[in-house]
Amino acid sequence: MRNFNENTITDAVLERLQSATDARVRQISEALVRHLHAFVREVRPTQKEWEYGIDFLTRTGHMCDDKRQEFILLSDTLGVSMLIDAINHSSMHGATESTVLGPFFVQDALEIELGKDISNGIEGDPLFVTGSVSTVDGLPLSGAWVDVWHSDEDGNYDVQQLSEIGGLAMRARFRTDASGRFSFWSIKPAAYPIPHDGPVGEMLKAQGRHPWRPAHVHFMISAPGFEQLVTHIFVAGDQYLDSDVVFGVKDDLVREFVLRNPGEEADGRATNRKYYYLNYNFGLKRAGESSHSVESTKISRIPVAQT
Repeated sequence: MRNFNENTITDAVLERLQSATDARVRQISEALVRHLHAFVREVRPTQKEWEYGIDFLTRTGHMCDDKRQEFILLSDTLGVSMLIDAINHSSMHGATESTVLGPFFVQDALEIELGKDISNGIEGDPLFVTGSVSTVDGLPLSGAWVDVWHSDEDGNYDVQQLSEIGGLAMRARFRTDASGRFSFWSIKPAAYPIPHDGPVGEMLKAQGRHPWRPAHVHFMISAPGFEQLVTHIFVAGDQYLDSDVVFGVKDDLVREFVLRNPGEEADGRATNRKYYYLNYNFGLKRAGESSHSVESTKISRIPVAQT
């Protein structure tokens, strides 16, 4: 078979794929070829545009190292990461919505006693967080693991400034109490831009898009026999809620961070400063309850480009 043209090349490539011994590999490869060829036929790139596309992907790869993963950033900003999340985590009444993991999860962060301050001395407006973890039926889950992490008031995460602050901050692990509840003090996070000094930033600029994410606190919650939940709680009123560069916002994940006056101790602690208060009740699906079940195992990812 030879002398292929615009109308025959796709079928020829698909025929070559029939020798694949793994059915899933063949399914994915066939879909890739069909959709990629259809894309090329639709946009009809010039040779120069094709060369630019190859160069863009090459530079994206060159930006990747043990601190930054530009391809994940590309996936995030094109909405692919949230599409993957939607496919694998269907909505269910009583279950908290999931969203993207983001890059700054640290495995085995320090376990902290409930009610303690996790800010590690970082400056910012005080924030008190309370919450609970339960089944979709409302039964409390005692001993569930709750990982939390977030940015500072300038939008920076601890792993971006370790040399300046001397260690991890604004992150911790907790175990829920007998009533399935948890609490901690920290500081209020801020909105921030994803790194836009590379190919992804170049793409966003060409598309007329900004690189900003709305302020949020990350949560990862797990318990034996339940699907692991990865989610954010976003600050109500943030100017970027409707234009999150990675498309991660869901209405059920937006909450008011209520400003309280000094003396209104949320946990019996006396305070002489105003502080913000957040409460959220999380619901976990039992393993196998959704159409796409995932194991309740701990996710591990090295720090990469900020999302």
